[in-house]
Amino acid sequence: MTQQHPLTGWDKPELDLTNAEWQSSSRGLGDVQIAFVEGFIAMRNSRRPDGASLIFTPAEWGAFVSGAREGEFDLT
Repeated sequence: MTQQHPLTGWDKPELDLTNAEWQSSSRGLGDVQIAFVEGFIAMRNSRRPDGASLIFTPAEWGAFVSGAREGEFDLT
């Protein structure tokens, strides 16, 4: 497994997602799951739950969801 190093200027904590309550983003139809942990939103591929998770601040999440609604992202 590749060791991951934090990015320079990374202002998010390294979250422990071990006991996170993951929820399907699309009523169980999609490949994306999200969890709310310590004031952040984590997103992962449900087919690879041990893979990397993206971490968003609430503002970043709002911008991501807004962009997705406008068709900038394909969440399926």
